[in-house]
Amino acid sequence: MARALIADDERLMRDQLRARLAEVWPELEIVAEARNGEEAVALTTQHQPDIVFLDIRMPVLTGVDAARQIAQLPTYEEAGGWPGCEIVFITAYDQYAVQAFEQGVVDYVLKPAERERLQVTMERIKARMADRARPNANGQDGGNDSTTPLPTHTPGMQQLLQRLAEQISPKATPKLQWIQATVRQSIQMIPVSDVLFFISDEKYTRVQTATLEALIRKPIKELVEELDMSQFWQIHRSTLISTKAIAGVSRDERGRQLVSVRGLSEKLEVSRSYAGLFKSM
Repeated sequence: MARALIADDERLMRDQLRARLAEVWPELEIVAEARNGEEAVALTTQHQPDIVFLDIRMPVLTGVDAARQIAQLPTYEEAGGWPGCEIVFITAYDQYAVQAFEQGVVDYVLKPAERERLQVTMERIKARMADRARPNANGQDGGNDSTTPLPTHTPGMQQLLQRLAEQISPKATPKLQWIQATVRQSIQMIPVSDVLFFISDEKYTRVQTATLEALIRKPIKELVEELDMSQFWQIHRSTLISTKAIAGVSRDERGRQLVSVRGLSEKLEVSRSYAGLFKSM
């Protein structure tokens, strides 16, 4: 049975990925969960999983730095027969990171994990694992002599990880931290961390916090590009909600999914295109 480890600093994301994995690969055993890169390296050393899912942006040690350390862990005879592991990065949409991933050196899934993309990734990993398990010309298991080496041990891996490390370094362009918004007749600076959700109409975007409602002239499309999308989920073409503000999901008499907002009585509609986000809830 294949074994996996999930590393993400957000419990909601870990739970969502675990639920998706149960759908696309029911036999996959999740042996541990980590909240940061340092825990991920330690738990990988302890459990020696076949697959490690790493959020690229985590505290203490980023997922990229954790992957670099995991790629250098001893394998085979040095580690009691452990052949190493597959790395799958978890990321909010990041143009440059995704371009790097698409080179095929490692696999990735976008936050929140969608079943279709995850299915493709898992099938690819299953194929590589099966190839490595086949006997080689000497009648031995594939192991180090396999024609399909672990991505963590390919020449391109460290180069890719170096590029990703540079991409997510503190020198990278920071995400939007403050919203300049109109509140009645005044202009206020609202911390993005206080925002529960954004919802747009044709002209304005409403910014909702626990204590106030404000308006900005910035469409959802631009907010998606400027915000840290590991902190917000798009649930409708006109709606973004903070992951911390999601209290639960229910259905109305018409079968539509409605998200309950933590601390408010208001519920936000989930469009059909994004309904899969909450399939596990």
